[in-house]
Amino acid sequence: MKKFLFILILFAILGAVLVPKILRYTTRIQKHTKAESFVKYNKTVLKEGDIIFQTSLSSQSKAIQIATRSKYSHMGMITLRNNKYYVFEAVQPVKLTPLSDWIAKGKDLHFVIKRLRDRDKYLTDEILNKMKDEGKKFIGKRYDLYFNWSDDQIYCSELVWKLYKAVGIKVGKLQTLGDFDLSSPVVKKKLRERYGNNIPYNEPVISPAAIFNSDRLVTVLENY
Repeated sequence: MKKFLFILILFAILGAVLVPKILRYTTRIQKHTKAESFVKYNKTVLKEGDIIFQTSLSSQSKAIQIATRSKYSHMGMITLRNNKYYVFEAVQPVKLTPLSDWIAKGKDLHFVIKRLRDRDKYLTDEILNKMKDEGKKFIGKRYDLYFNWSDDQIYCSELVWKLYKAVGIKVGKLQTLGDFDLSSPVVKKKLRERYGNNIPYNEPVISPAAIFNSDRLVTVLENY
């Protein structure tokens, strides 16, 4: 009887540990499969230089959304390598992420893709190659948790803005940290974690929201 109870308890413990892991793994596989299908179905719509936005599941996402009054907290630029689409993104570290993987990481698989107005006029093959060359210097750099404007470390919207700026195109208006809504307790907590009492209110910042709302961009695709 004791042996039987021990086996039952052991199975209960194993179930409590393994079942959540299996469910999370299954969910990840399902998300990735849906993302791959969406990319395959819309492959002909995509173009290099497109800018993609999502709601990140990171710990700072909510603070960014509140401070910038935007649904979107993460972004990157779509690029083509070996006939496969990737997102050039600033995470830890800056890297190229397969587009389907990138979509699967976002909240509810939702994303919006925007494109430069008159894109074919401005983003010639020569210009795109210049942007790629500019991007090479950022590959492998650390993600900038402090949103500094230097190139030593870099955050997501800063990366995209600087890639476009390198070819003379500005997408989104620069602001300072003090321009954002910093009144929320969620935002204040994150600021304390990052800066203590030395918040750099005058530091230049480019937010995902500023780029998303740029009148130089048009929406070409959205996954609801």
